Amino acid sequence: MKKLHGGKREHAGRKSGSGKYGEATQLRRLPVSWLPDIDDQLAIAALVYNSPNIEAMQPADTQQKQALNLTSSKVAAGFPSPAEDFIEGKLDLNDYLIRHPAASFYVRVSGESMLNAGIFPNSLLLVDRAEIAAHGDVVIAVLDGELTVKRLYQRDGIVRLDAENPAYPNLDIAVNQELIIWGVVRACIHEFRK
Repeated sequence: MKKLHGGKREHAGRKSGSGKYGEATQLRRLPVSWLPDIDDQLAIAALVYNSPNIEAMQPADTQQKQALNLTSSKVAAGFPSPAEDFIEGKLDLNDYLIRHPAASFYVRVSGESMLNAGIFPNSLLLVDRAEIAAHGDVVIAVLDGELTVKRLYQRDGIVRLDAENPAYPNLDIAVNQELIIWGVVRACIHEFRK
């Protein structure tokens, strides 16, 4: 009698969702030349997800959309002015802030190096990985394997990550250091009252 091999056997293999990631995985066929870049990106992603400097991260496009009323009048930050009672329309912050949903993430901040930029401990940052960082942008950067949020300085061949708090040093980037800009910070959300 000939033995049959292959095919799915009942109770064979790993239970779905029991692996390293706690969810189903998929195989993909990729050109071998892409593998070093993909390995680099996976290493950065592991840093981001496991960083003590960033408490939580989740994709921005997984959030439920909720449009709120938007008034047409502006609020005076100087002298008070009479309020107008006119609703201009609805505003959904996802539509207003997120340009690249698949490449956008929320991260929570720890530390005080960016206080003067309005980024406080526990602030929630909206980070866009599809944006190309430019001089003056607030960025999430990986410097020598450490994750940080700083303002990018790029002028006359000088590259630096600037803190927005005089109690913290700016980080000059030496030739032998590895700097990877992981994403550009598009917005900062912090609560005044909990």
